Amino acid sequence: MEEAIKQFLAEDIGEGDITTDSIVPADHRSEASILAKEECVIAGHPFVRRVFEALAPDAAYEEFIKDGTTAEKGATLSRVRARTRAILTGERVALNILQRLSGIATATRGFVRAVEGTKVKILDTRKTSPGMRAMEKYAVRMGGGQNHRFGLYDMALVKENHIAIAGSIKEAVARIRRWSTVAVEVEVRNMDELREALEEGVERIMLDNWKDADIRDAVSLVGGRIPIEVSGNMTVERAREIARTGIDLISAGSITHSFKSADLSLLIL
Repeated sequence: MEEAIKQFLAEDIGEGDITTDSIVPADHRSEASILAKEECVIAGHPFVRRVFEALAPDAAYEEFIKDGTTAEKGATLSRVRARTRAILTGERVALNILQRLSGIATATRGFVRAVEGTKVKILDTRKTSPGMRAMEKYAVRMGGGQNHRFGLYDMALVKENHIAIAGSIKEAVARIRRWSTVAVEVEVRNMDELREALEEGVERIMLDNWKDADIRDAVSLVGGRIPIEVSGNMTVERAREIARTGIDLISAGSITHSFKSADLSLLIL
């Protein structure tokens, strides 16, 4: 994410930080702490470190609450020592990243806790912020979730529109097999489509917005041969309910598109 961080800084700084550069002497140095103003799961320290190092190569960044760990309200998450201009100029970009990623990690942890005691794993989706996918998928992992495909290139996911254009699941899968050797997942709408997908030897099945009774029927039919993923308007409460049906995976787009950023602050000591 080196280039992305440089772009984030360039967007914020533009031709210069007028306020900081006019007030703070160039050689002035400071130490600052990043604090949690609420309980949250932390994620993003490696990226925050690079923000300050991009502005001051000699910046020292020390972590106190590690990524993937829950921080209590008032906890000191990290401390940075560098030129004061670098700290104040990088403050907003650093906090934006840390707040967003910690919010995602916290939301993910809520889903993970909801399915504890079952075999279900929580997955993210491609519903991420443009330019921040690597960061946000990292945050999902810090929250205890797992990453679905990273993009359109590392796994095939056949959906309704693909099937309509190909004419059938069989033809859609055949076209992919001729094109690539990546794993193939098929989103099915009913039991007939599920049977067709199984006949084609796909690697994963997705059930989108299925009712509990139908999910159980699908689990019975698949019989553990391949993983079953369930998605669609997923909430923590819904995840808790369907985790008991025998499925393997739950994907939740909300953990990267509808999360609440963690409330953090940076203070010069």
